[in-house]
Amino acid sequence: MKLTVVGCSGSFPSADSACSSYLIEADGFRLLLDMGNGALGELQRHVGLYDLDAIFLSHLHADHCIDMCAYFVARYYRHEGGRCAPIPVYGPEGTEQRLTTAYADTPSASSMSEVFDFHTVKPASFDIGPFSVRTEKVCHPVEAYGIRVEHGGKSLTYSGDTGVCEALDELAADTDLFLCEAAFTHGKENIPDLHLNGREAGESARRANAGRLVLTHIPPWTDPQVNLADARSAYEGPAEVAAPGRTYEI
Repeated sequence: MKLTVVGCSGSFPSADSACSSYLIEADGFRLLLDMGNGALGELQRHVGLYDLDAIFLSHLHADHCIDMCAYFVARYYRHEGGRCAPIPVYGPEGTEQRLTTAYADTPSASSMSEVFDFHTVKPASFDIGPFSVRTEKVCHPVEAYGIRVEHGGKSLTYSGDTGVCEALDELAADTDLFLCEAAFTHGKENIPDLHLNGREAGESARRANAGRLVLTHIPPWTDPQVNLADARSAYEGPAEVAAPGRTYEI
Protein backbone atom coordinates (compact mmCIF):
# COMPACT_ATOMS: atom_id res chain seq x y z
CA MET A 1 0.00 0.00 0.00
CA LYS A 2 1.02 3.56 -0.62
CA LEU A 3 -0.27 6.34 1.63
CA THR A 4 -0.14 9.96 0.48
CA VAL A 5 -1.01 12.78 2.87
CA VAL A 6 -3.21 15.13 0.83
CA GLY A 7 -4.10 17.37 3.77
CA CYS A 8 -3.55 17.07 7.50
CA SER A 9 -4.56 20.35 9.17
CA GLY A 10 -7.14 20.11 11.94
CA SER A 11 -10.31 22.19 12.22
CA PHE A 12 -9.48 24.55 9.34
CA PRO A 13 -6.80 24.76 6.65
CA SER A 14 -3.42 26.20 7.57
CA ALA A 15 -1.22 28.30 5.30
CA ASP A 16 0.60 25.10 4.43
CA SER A 17 -2.03 22.36 4.41
CA ALA A 18 -5.59 21.52 3.51
CA CYS A 19 -7.72 19.74 6.08
CA SER A 20 -7.86 15.97 6.54
CA SER A 21 -7.52 13.87 3.40
CA TYR A 22 -5.40 10.77 2.79
CA LEU A 23 -4.96 8.75 -0.40
CA ILE A 24 -4.33 5.00 -0.19
CA GLU A 25 -3.32 3.09 -3.32
CA ALA A 26 -2.77 -0.59 -4.10
CA ASP A 27 -3.21 -2.73 -7.23
CA GLY A 28 -4.20 0.36 -9.20
CA PHE A 29 -7.11 1.11 -6.83
CA ARG A 30 -7.36 4.54 -5.18
CA LEU A 31 -9.23 4.98 -1.90
CA LEU A 32 -9.51 8.44 -0.36
CA LEU A 33 -10.01 8.81 3.39
CA ASP A 34 -11.84 12.09 4.08
CA MET A 35 -12.09 15.22 1.92
CA GLY A 36 -11.90 18.26 4.19
CA ASN A 37 -11.56 21.97 3.38
CA GLY A 38 -9.11 22.54 0.53
CA ALA A 39 -8.47 18.86 -0.11
CA LEU A 40 -9.88 18.69 -3.63
CA GLY A 41 -7.34 21.15 -4.99
CA GLU A 42 -4.43 19.39 -3.27
CA LEU A 43 -5.69 15.99 -4.40
CA GLN A 44 -5.13 16.96 -8.02
CA ARG A 45 -1.39 17.20 -7.34
CA HIS A 46 -1.40 13.44 -6.78
CA VAL A 47 -4.17 11.89 -8.87
CA GLY A 48 -6.50 12.82 -11.70
CA LEU A 49 -9.79 14.43 -10.76
CA TYR A 50 -11.76 11.42 -11.99
CA ASP A 51 -9.33 8.67 -11.03
CA LEU A 52 -10.57 7.93 -7.50
CA ASP A 53 -12.24 4.55 -7.03
CA ALA A 54 -13.87 5.00 -3.60
CA ILE A 55 -14.16 7.52 -0.76
CA PHE A 56 -14.47 6.95 3.00
CA LEU A 57 -15.70 9.76 5.24
CA SER A 58 -14.86 9.24 8.91
CA HIS A 59 -17.53 11.71 10.05
CA LEU A 60 -19.52 14.70 8.87
CA HIS A 61 -17.71 17.67 10.34
CA ALA A 62 -16.74 20.14 7.63
CA ASP A 63 -12.99 19.68 8.02
CA HIS A 64 -13.42 16.06 6.98
CA CYS A 65 -16.12 16.17 4.31
CA ILE A 66 -16.95 19.64 2.97
CA ASP A 67 -14.93 19.44 -0.26
CA MET A 68 -17.30 16.66 -1.31
CA CYS A 69 -19.58 19.54 -2.34
CA ALA A 70 -16.92 20.81 -4.74
CA TYR A 71 -16.31 17.26 -5.94
CA PHE A 72 -20.04 16.96 -6.64
CA VAL A 73 -19.73 19.92 -9.01
CA ALA A 74 -16.76 18.33 -10.79
CA ARG A 75 -18.57 15.03 -11.26
CA TYR A 76 -22.14 16.23 -11.87
CA TYR A 77 -21.47 19.10 -14.26
CA ARG A 78 -18.63 17.56 -16.25
CA HIS A 79 -19.37 18.31 -19.90
CA GLU A 80 -16.40 16.69 -21.59
CA GLY A 81 -17.05 12.96 -21.42
CA GLY A 82 -20.47 13.37 -19.82
CA ARG A 83 -21.56 13.04 -16.22
CA CYS A 84 -19.46 10.70 -14.10
CA ALA A 85 -20.81 7.32 -13.04
CA PRO A 86 -21.48 7.07 -9.28
CA ILE A 87 -18.40 6.47 -7.14
CA PRO A 88 -18.81 4.50 -3.88
CA VAL A 89 -18.87 6.80 -0.85
CA TYR A 90 -18.79 5.23 2.61
CA GLY A 91 -19.92 7.49 5.43
CA PRO A 92 -22.04 7.70 8.59
CA GLU A 93 -25.81 7.62 8.43
CA GLY A 94 -27.13 10.82 6.88
CA THR A 95 -24.11 11.52 4.67
CA GLU A 96 -26.16 12.21 1.55
CA GLN A 97 -28.49 14.57 3.40
CA ARG A 98 -25.56 16.37 5.06
CA LEU A 99 -23.83 17.02 1.75
CA THR A 100 -27.05 18.04 0.02
CA THR A 101 -27.79 20.52 2.81
CA ALA A 102 -24.25 21.89 2.73
CA TYR A 103 -24.40 22.42 -1.03
CA ALA A 104 -27.86 24.00 -0.60
CA ASP A 105 -28.74 24.25 -4.31
CA THR A 106 -28.58 20.81 -5.92
CA PRO A 107 -30.90 20.40 -8.91
CA SER A 108 -32.95 17.88 -6.92
CA ALA A 109 -32.95 16.18 -3.53
CA SER A 110 -31.39 13.10 -5.13
CA SER A 111 -28.74 14.79 -7.30
CA MET A 112 -25.88 13.79 -4.99
CA SER A 113 -26.73 10.12 -5.43
CA GLU A 114 -26.46 10.48 -9.21
CA VAL A 115 -22.67 10.76 -8.91
CA PHE A 116 -22.08 9.29 -5.42
CA ASP A 117 -23.10 5.74 -4.50
CA PHE A 118 -23.68 6.17 -0.76
CA HIS A 119 -23.04 3.31 1.70
CA THR A 120 -23.81 3.72 5.40
CA VAL A 121 -20.90 2.89 7.69
CA LYS A 122 -21.43 0.93 10.89
CA PRO A 123 -18.93 -1.07 12.97
CA ALA A 124 -18.14 -3.85 10.51
CA SER A 125 -15.57 -5.66 8.37
CA PHE A 126 -15.93 -5.50 4.59
CA ASP A 127 -13.98 -5.02 1.38
CA ILE A 128 -13.37 -1.85 -0.62
CA GLY A 129 -11.70 -2.86 -3.87
CA PRO A 130 -8.56 -4.86 -3.01
CA PHE A 131 -8.60 -3.63 0.60
CA SER A 132 -10.00 -5.46 3.60
CA VAL A 133 -11.32 -2.82 5.95
CA ARG A 134 -12.70 -2.73 9.45
CA THR A 135 -14.55 0.21 10.93
CA GLU A 136 -15.22 1.00 14.58
CA LYS A 137 -17.18 3.82 16.19
CA VAL A 138 -14.92 6.19 18.12
CA CYS A 139 -15.57 8.92 20.70
CA HIS A 140 -16.58 12.25 19.15
CA PRO A 141 -19.60 14.57 19.50
CA VAL A 142 -21.02 13.29 16.20
CA GLU A 143 -21.10 9.74 14.85
CA ALA A 144 -17.49 9.07 13.88
CA TYR A 145 -15.47 6.08 12.76
CA GLY A 146 -11.89 4.94 12.73
CA ILE A 147 -10.84 2.63 9.92
CA ARG A 148 -8.25 -0.12 9.53
CA VAL A 149 -7.17 -0.86 5.96
CA GLU A 150 -5.34 -4.11 5.16
CA HIS A 151 -3.68 -5.34 1.99
CA GLY A 152 -0.94 -7.87 1.29
CA GLY A 153 -0.43 -8.68 4.95
CA LYS A 154 0.11 -5.01 5.91
CA SER A 155 -2.19 -2.61 7.69
CA LEU A 156 -2.87 1.09 8.18
CA THR A 157 -5.17 2.43 10.87
CA TYR A 158 -6.69 5.91 10.70
CA SER A 159 -8.27 7.28 13.86
CA GLY A 160 -10.51 9.91 12.32
CA ASP A 161 -11.44 12.33 15.12
CA THR A 162 -11.72 10.81 18.58
CA GLY A 163 -11.09 11.09 22.26
CA VAL A 164 -9.47 8.28 24.21
CA CYS A 165 -11.35 5.03 23.62
CA GLU A 166 -10.77 1.31 23.79
CA ALA A 167 -12.25 0.79 20.32
CA LEU A 168 -9.40 2.78 18.76
CA ASP A 169 -6.73 0.76 20.59
CA GLU A 170 -8.32 -2.47 19.40
CA LEU A 171 -8.66 -1.21 15.84
CA ALA A 172 -4.97 -0.27 15.75
CA ALA A 173 -3.68 -3.46 17.39
CA ASP A 174 -0.34 -4.43 15.79
CA THR A 175 -0.98 -2.12 12.84
CA ASP A 176 2.02 -1.24 10.68
CA LEU A 177 1.19 2.47 10.48
CA PHE A 178 -1.07 4.34 12.87
CA LEU A 179 -2.33 7.63 11.42
CA CYS A 180 -3.64 9.21 14.60
CA GLU A 181 -5.14 12.56 15.36
CA ALA A 182 -3.46 14.75 18.00
CA ALA A 183 -5.42 17.98 17.95
CA PHE A 184 -5.02 18.93 21.61
CA THR A 185 -1.96 19.85 23.65
CA HIS A 186 -1.29 17.93 26.87
CA GLY A 187 -1.94 20.18 29.89
CA LYS A 188 -3.79 22.78 27.86
CA GLU A 189 -7.08 21.38 26.51
CA ASN A 190 -8.95 18.74 28.47
CA ILE A 191 -12.32 18.01 26.88
CA PRO A 192 -13.39 14.35 27.11
CA ASP A 193 -14.56 12.45 24.01
CA LEU A 194 -13.52 15.14 21.56
CA HIS A 195 -9.83 14.91 20.54
CA LEU A 196 -6.56 13.31 21.59
CA ASN A 197 -3.48 15.21 22.65
CA GLY A 198 0.02 14.15 21.65
CA ARG A 199 0.62 12.12 24.79
CA GLU A 200 -2.71 10.32 24.46
CA ALA A 201 -1.94 9.48 20.83
CA GLY A 202 1.40 8.05 21.92
CA GLU A 203 -0.23 6.07 24.71
CA SER A 204 -2.75 4.63 22.26
CA ALA A 205 0.04 3.64 19.87
CA ARG A 206 1.91 1.98 22.74
CA ARG A 207 -1.14 0.04 23.91
CA ALA A 208 -1.84 -1.03 20.32
CA ASN A 209 1.78 -2.05 19.70
CA ALA A 210 1.69 -0.03 16.49
CA GLY A 211 4.73 -0.26 14.24
CA ARG A 212 4.83 3.45 13.40
CA LEU A 213 2.95 6.52 14.58
CA VAL A 214 2.11 9.48 12.34
CA LEU A 215 0.37 12.37 14.11
CA THR A 216 -2.21 14.29 12.12
CA HIS A 217 -5.16 16.71 12.43
CA ILE A 218 -3.08 19.26 14.35
CA PRO A 219 -4.75 22.69 14.13
CA PRO A 220 -2.80 25.77 13.00
CA TRP A 221 -2.85 27.21 16.55
CA THR A 222 -1.14 24.11 18.01
CA ASP A 223 2.62 23.52 18.00
CA PRO A 224 3.12 20.12 16.31
CA GLN A 225 6.60 19.69 17.78
CA VAL A 226 5.20 19.89 21.31
CA ASN A 227 2.65 17.22 20.45
CA LEU A 228 5.33 15.07 18.84
CA ALA A 229 7.55 15.33 21.92
CA ASP A 230 4.58 14.38 24.10
CA ALA A 231 3.81 11.39 21.88
CA ARG A 232 7.42 10.22 22.01
CA SER A 233 7.35 10.41 25.80
CA ALA A 234 4.71 7.67 25.78
CA TYR A 235 5.61 5.65 22.67
CA GLU A 236 9.07 4.28 21.90
CA GLY A 237 8.51 3.40 18.25
CA PRO A 238 9.14 5.69 15.27
CA ALA A 239 6.89 8.75 15.41
CA GLU A 240 6.53 11.83 13.25
CA VAL A 241 4.10 14.56 12.25
CA ALA A 242 2.17 14.25 8.98
CA ALA A 243 2.97 16.77 6.26
CA PRO A 244 1.09 17.45 3.01
CA GLY A 245 2.58 15.54 0.08
CA ARG A 246 4.46 13.07 2.26
CA THR A 247 4.16 9.45 1.17
CA TYR A 248 4.59 6.15 2.99
CA GLU A 249 5.05 2.66 1.59
CA ILE A 250 3.35 0.14 3.84
